[in-house]
Amino acid sequence: MISRRKSLQTIASGFGAAIGASMFPEIGQAASTVSSGGPKRVIFFMQNQGFDPATCIPAGMTNSGSLAKAILPEPIKALEPFKEKLHIINGLHGKHTSPSHSAFFGALGGYRGSDGVAPSGSTIDYELSKVLPETLLPHLCIGMDSIENMKAKPTVANLSARGAGRPIFMHSNPNHLYQMLYGGISQGDIRNQHEAKSSLFDRIEQLAAAEGKTLPSTDKQRFGEFVQGFNDMNGLRERLGKVSDHLRNFAPEVDEAYTRPEFETDWHDRILDLGISALKSGTTNVLTIGSGRGEIFGAWKGLGVDQQGHNLGHMKQPDNPIWVKIRQYNSRMLVKLMEELESVPEGSGTMMDNSLIVYTSNNADKQHTDGSNWPVMLLGNCNGAFKSGCFTQLDGKRPINALYTSILRASGVEVDRFNMTEKMAAKFDSGTGPIKEIFA
Repeated sequence: MISRRKSLQTIASGFGAAIGASMFPEIGQAASTVSSGGPKRVIFFMQNQGFDPATCIPAGMTNSGSLAKAILPEPIKALEPFKEKLHIINGLHGKHTSPSHSAFFGALGGYRGSDGVAPSGSTIDYELSKVLPETLLPHLCIGMDSIENMKAKPTVANLSARGAGRPIFMHSNPNHLYQMLYGGISQGDIRNQHEAKSSLFDRIEQLAAAEGKTLPSTDKQRFGEFVQGFNDMNGLRERLGKVSDHLRNFAPEVDEAYTRPEFETDWHDRILDLGISALKSGTTNVLTIGSGRGEIFGAWKGLGVDQQGHNLGHMKQPDNPIWVKIRQYNSRMLVKLMEELESVPEGSGTMMDNSLIVYTSNNADKQHTDGSNWPVMLLGNCNGAFKSGCFTQLDGKRPINALYTSILRASGVEVDRFNMTEKMAAKFDSGTGPIKEIFA
């Protein structure tokens, strides 16, 4: 027989996972320190199974230089018209993260990560959500996987964290995410489901708060996290409701692909649309996209790729038609992100002028890697803060932490290291502060 206490803990943990820790980060201070030339929003796009440098570096390009006359490799060919916004970086490392199959939280945290291991600190996306201009939902994570996994596990936590042992969940079911963001302004079944869930969340919050008072002190703090999750989720609904007229201008159209997807890529496309709409509406300023959800899984049958999951990681990526299709699909998503942000005026330019997109992998360059090389592509120069239209070859002695330090610096945060002690830096970092080569 399940006790009342046990059942409440089960309910709280289940719904806590369903709504995600991304619903209850501390909002942090508004970005009064954001520099005029720094980012107002940052998007992280993390593809699993590694990012082989040969799939992004133009043939014959071994030294740093302009991309103006270079021809981009076939996997990222879609970015050719956007070369002036592109910065390819090779020669960072993540040896200290011990990636192998995946660095998991360590990919964005810059620390040791492993399967089933809780985050040891906050990740760069969460830290940026505290210093960029304040929004209703400081940080949104979306994850793409096989249709079976996205249905069975609509949320998972593998990439982002707001602190040690405090993961942020990725939303993978576009129906659930649509209800969260736009349920209050929708009609029919979506509206009814939204209201039913809202009433349920209210009731669970009340029950959980009452039950939590009787728990032992060892359980009370963890249980309090779940209660706060419901509290903040309910608060988010109220805040979104107050700007419903504004949100109507950005809500994507709901089509049959939401409820009757033929392939997983139907849901990949819809959840990307929701992420873009959250950026364009100003609901969030930090979007993390996990293609493969930070794991070794993932499927792209909608692209004509029959292989999926771990098997993909054991295939060489260069000149592999399967990986060419996956990377081309990613590149089209990056193009869509840029075009959508460019369509919205902001200041004297567009939203894209004030945005930075970081494309890389949660697994360095390949499956079963030691992390010696961690290629990255940046898109956008944030009004001249970063170099663009170029390729930068580094010497392999600076870690991915230095890139994150650089983005924080561009965002107005005076920091010399991100998640790296002096003792760790003595072993894994040849320098200090940002990467000077990537700044304009």
